[in-house]
Amino acid sequence: MIIMINIIVCDDHDSFRHKVVEQIKKYMNKTDQEYKIFEFNDYDSKFIKIIKSDLSNVIYVLDIETPTRSGIDVARIIRKDDVNSPIIFLTGHEELGNLVLARNTNILSFINKFDNFPNRLNSSLNTAMKLLNKKHMLRFNDRGSIYSIDCDKILYITTDTVARKTVIVTDKHEHRVNNPLSFFLENLNEDFCQSHKSCIINKTRVANLNNNSNKITFDNGIEIDLLSDKYKKGIDLNA
Repeated sequence: MIIMINIIVCDDHDSFRHKVVEQIKKYMNKTDQEYKIFEFNDYDSKFIKIIKSDLSNVIYVLDIETPTRSGIDVARIIRKDDVNSPIIFLTGHEELGNLVLARNTNILSFINKFDNFPNRLNSSLNTAMKLLNKKHMLRFNDRGSIYSIDCDKILYITTDTVARKTVIVTDKHEHRVNNPLSFFLENLNEDFCQSHKSCIINKTRVANLNNNSNKITFDNGIEIDLLSDKYKKGIDLNA
């Protein structure tokens, strides 16, 4: 079960945005999920800051047009770092629907504000929740702290022998926990494998393995030298 759903809503019309938020609350309160709604009236710096943060389990409910920015452009920004989170678009202009779909930003749904809006939003939220529940999350308890980490964002997991911690390295954060490396080997899927006695890598994020220098380069440019002869032959990036 997902621990927290983060729902980001942006619409420049205050009265309609309030209707959206109230409809989301009605829907979510009928589920057993915890949730938090982040509300914005424009695609401003505060909005951009939160979409670039490391929130997990995100659903976007976005207006296609605001005074300062296009929702289509914002969807492109989101998709640079987040290819999975459902995006639901709202608009009062029916003709923009085909434009949205043509831009190939992987949109979950397109809702006309004036055409059966509450039911269509409920339907879209239902689909979004199903997608999030299917997403591969690493969930575990570490001495009373509960973690829920999107596996797509994990680059590698390694051990800090000095601090006696296991370090989970994602695109933007390092989580230092007490669970041993063996725990994660048992609880991660086939996208992950051991590259060194003290390292597990996410094969889907690896851009290059250099067998000569024993270095691993990930798709965001981060490089580590935790590739050992014992494990390199067993790493199949195509599997």
